[in-house]
Amino acid sequence: MADFTAKDVQALRERTGVGMMDCKNALSESGGDFEKAVELLREKGLAAAAKKAGRIAAEGIVDVLIEGNKGAIIEVNSETDFVAKNESFREFVKMCAKTVIDERPADVESLLKCKVIGGTVEDELREKILTIGENIKIRRFEYYEGNLISYIHGGGTHAVIVSLSADNETAGKQEFAMLGKDIAMQIAAANPLYIMKEQIPSAELDKEREILFAQALNEGKPQNIAEKMVDGRINKYFKDVALLEQTFVKDDKLNVNQYISSISKQLGEDVKVISFTRYEKGEGLEKRSDNFAEEVANMQK
Repeated sequence: MADFTAKDVQALRERTGVGMMDCKNALSESGGDFEKAVELLREKGLAAAAKKAGRIAAEGIVDVLIEGNKGAIIEVNSETDFVAKNESFREFVKMCAKTVIDERPADVESLLKCKVIGGTVEDELREKILTIGENIKIRRFEYYEGNLISYIHGGGTHAVIVSLSADNETAGKQEFAMLGKDIAMQIAAANPLYIMKEQIPSAELDKEREILFAQALNEGKPQNIAEKMVDGRINKYFKDVALLEQTFVKDDKLNVNQYISSISKQLGEDVKVISFTRYEKGEGLEKRSDNFAEEVANMQK
């Protein structure tokens, strides 16, 4: 008979998060070898993870981690929003973001191969799938360097990271931090696609003009009037997609560019937005169509 005690079983359960009987069986199978039992449970976890891999994961969280002048924004998905509140899941997301900062992987596949305490990121991912019991996927991330500001909304439904130009003295001022936070909140709320209108690709702009022109003609306007209407309506398009052209969400008498200019004067330096990334949890992903009540009902069949 394998040499292990009830305390060993409990310790294995605390280490892995797996049920007591599974832990007891693993210790029996391993002849009481604790590390071998962990390995056996992980091997079984790989099988469990494979079964869950086809299930829809469109919940989870988006998050930002900044360390000094380096940062990362990341999205990790789960099947239900319950998991997003799980502390173990959130720690896993932070660990992934930290690995992005430390190792600068090129893509998700490279991130999964990065070494962390306990193995690789992929090992940790499989462990979380095993212990949490849901399909979990690292969807995307971006690495940043510079004077960085972040904003996270709704506990991880939206996340923004912004890089601003400034010297070290300016970047340490309270007004600079406030400016960065306001810009990040603006991006979260208004979802711009570009920093300035000059960055809009000409093909995209031409297409928008065509649409606006067709709309005016469909309203019964003559061609010469329709052309003039396009010039006016294209400005609304700029306000939709270009950050600096947008109405500032905290003061509708200003656009974002005017707000940045006013704070820049206080700081004594012309602050510029260099880049930004905005993630919204699950955007573009297929959502689960069933609800919890239906799921419980289906389990009874």
